[in-house]
Amino acid sequence: MKLAQVQKMESQYLLHTYDRNPVLLTHGKGAYLYDSEGKKYLDFLSGIGVNALGYAHPAVTKAIKTQAAKLLHISNLFYHPYQAQLAAELTKLSGLDRAFFCNSGTEAWEGALKIARAYAHEKKNKKFRFIALEHSFHGRTFGSVATTHTAKYREPFEPLMPGVKFVKFNDVEDLKKQFDDTVCAICLEPVQGEGGIHPVSVEFMKAARDLCNKHDALLLADEIQCGLGRTGKWFAFQHFGIKPDVVTLAKPIANGLPLGAVLVSEKVAKVIHPGMHGTTFGGGPLACATALAVLGAMKKEKILGHVKDTGNHFLKLLQRLDARHPSIQDVRGVGLMVGVELDSADLAKEIVKKLLAKGIIINRTHETTLRFLPPYIVTKRQVEQVVEALDEALSSSAPAGDTDKAIAGGSKKAAKAAH
Repeated sequence: MKLAQVQKMESQYLLHTYDRNPVLLTHGKGAYLYDSEGKKYLDFLSGIGVNALGYAHPAVTKAIKTQAAKLLHISNLFYHPYQAQLAAELTKLSGLDRAFFCNSGTEAWEGALKIARAYAHEKKNKKFRFIALEHSFHGRTFGSVATTHTAKYREPFEPLMPGVKFVKFNDVEDLKKQFDDTVCAICLEPVQGEGGIHPVSVEFMKAARDLCNKHDALLLADEIQCGLGRTGKWFAFQHFGIKPDVVTLAKPIANGLPLGAVLVSEKVAKVIHPGMHGTTFGGGPLACATALAVLGAMKKEKILGHVKDTGNHFLKLLQRLDARHPSIQDVRGVGLMVGVELDSADLAKEIVKKLLAKGIIINRTHETTLRFLPPYIVTKRQVEQVVEALDEALSSSAPAGDTDKAIAGGSKKAAKAAH
């Protein structure tokens, strides 16, 4: 089918929930995608952080083909060989004790919220409130939206689940002020994704852990976007020297097949009993077998070291651009989870379009931040290509006379960085 045909059919039959880019993608290989006209795109979004090993990775393809010929679905009323193996792998990597599998990130987060309430009920106390962070994003279902700060995700569906309070991002004093004995859990992303690629500070994370320890509340870490290698460690919380009580995963876990997971400590696991929570499709044989292949390939190819090394290279190159372009307000990131904040939403939108025209896929988040989530297999040369294209796009979008400003701005930024 041609792009125009697909667009016409979608406009007639699909609920309008996305403003799609006018590109009909047909296949991919490595870090590249190809459209129906044969144009090649360097993908620095990877399906919003999903395609960790890129496209048509041999280990992933083999696992899917092999399992698809055997068994796709059986429900969770019976055993299959892969769910327990995957749970063992994830608990070993995380240091947590048990896993629950579902279909998506928002389902995983709903499970985490329910577990936190169940833990409080088991203790027979009055805890029911959740503390979440400003600029947070936890998903699209009701509980997830209730703990998501951004108004555009919340307001069309209000009233939402009650009992949620938002604290200022990385503000330890506000966190302490808002915390009391009615709080059952603190909800946070170790690195905010939709919120603009903002890492939580070490001080804030440790304060959250200390408060939860003191008041027997749970620390819920949403690693749906920042987990499983994206930051150069298996889990983003491992950068902080603490351990959450509950961790949620999804996007990269099965490299494109729907799969989510909730990891919990043993003390938390004790409050969940058969019949309290469940899923029809979650943790099926196809998705779990594929996830095991993904983890196996990541270990074999030493992906974590590659992500850290390539990510550091990426950040250094972007910081050089920051010194030269007045429109860049900040460069943030860990590993291959990187954001470049610009001075206007219109400019960010324009840059995304210009890069797409050059055959480079990124998107913008929190209106003004360019978001880069490339596959973990991306090379340094591919990173350099993207930075070169970004440099050209920013230069061509700069108002007339901004060259002198860029030189002056670069000097000021360099002086500020030195101090």
